[in-house]
Amino acid sequence: MKNTGKTNVMRVLDSLKIPYVSHFYEEDASLSGVEVARLVGEDPDQVFKTLVTQGKSGQYYVFVIPVKEELDLKKAARVSGEKAIVMIKQKELLPLTGYIHGGCSPIGMKKPFPSFLDETAELFDTVCVSAGKVGAQVELNPQDLIRAAELTTADLVVDGAA
Repeated sequence: MKNTGKTNVMRVLDSLKIPYVSHFYEEDASLSGVEVARLVGEDPDQVFKTLVTQGKSGQYYVFVIPVKEELDLKKAARVSGEKAIVMIKQKELLPLTGYIHGGCSPIGMKKPFPSFLDETAELFDTVCVSAGKVGAQVELNPQDLIRAAELTTADLVVDGAA
């Protein structure tokens, strides 16, 4: 797939002097994360999706988990110190984060939210996350992702969900 230019995520990584590899694929918001992983030639365990939630307190939280996994809302509530966590409605995503569904990245959101990365990311030399638009991914070292998006690692996925 042709390079379609720098995204905001790539500019943030450049400004932090964090090395990354860009992966581009045919824009299709209907693709699952596992399908995107295959398109960019990556192991689905190493490709992470960004989920935006809201706690009972009204605070928003970001969770970054492997594409083939499901967020465990109880674990998410526990690590964020909330009584309960719910997914935000898709229409709330763009105004809140600056990103659309299928192109949401933990890097470079409109404003920072408490953000968490599934601990399995640290098992890999590199992981992929959205580059901030449908059709683009960035591959980088998990420690660099943690630094760029100010992530805290935790156990976040439903046990045995894969």
